[in-house]
Amino acid sequence: MNLGQKVRKIRSKNAGPFWLTIDIFCHDKSNFQNIKRRLNTHAIAQLFQIDVPQILRFDIEALNVIKLSFPRPHIQGNAHDTDMHGASYATLVEELLLD
Repeated sequence: MNLGQKVRKIRSKNAGPFWLTIDIFCHDKSNFQNIKRRLNTHAIAQLFQIDVPQILRFDIEALNVIKLSFPRPHIQGNAHDTDMHGASYATLVEELLLD
């Protein structure tokens, strides 16, 4: 089962012209703890072909949300930018298989 099937919602968006943010909304505290334990930041780094230290991870227990932020591969609006709003990154994370 992939990550998208285990959580309430996954969304991605711009965090300014240089960064992207992915929010993983869990169903409840139990679901949050399970996903937090099983979601490997290294797997996210591999998925987006970036180095682990470039990823800022925030496990926000009060909201049952895991937030991941990392530099965009190209500045927003650059001729090589294929996702101006950063929305398609969520789809890739939804398909991620957990450890």
